[in-house]
Amino acid sequence: MADTSCKACRDDYRVTDEQMQRLLKTTAFAPERRVSEEQYQERLRVCGACPKLMDKMTCTACGCIIPVVAWLKERTCPLPGGGMWASNNDQ
Repeated sequence: MADTSCKACRDDYRVTDEQMQRLLKTTAFAPERRVSEEQYQERLRVCGACPKLMDKMTCTACGCIIPVVAWLKERTCPLPGGGMWASNNDQ
């Protein structure tokens, strides 16, 4: 039987605050690659109202752990029609 639980809620994928702080210090999350804190919070707010978000962590449309990928300018909401995130590539 397939595991239908939230990916980010499983121990092998769980991202702690400490791990998130370490991720933000890596080149993949360099300041020039991240959205602003305000944009990040807005993305979390938008995702929080989306029925595709499971357990406040995992997007069931793409499988991403939202508190991680919401920081990245290059990422977009995977929903059809341009998704729910405003374009951040020019900011």
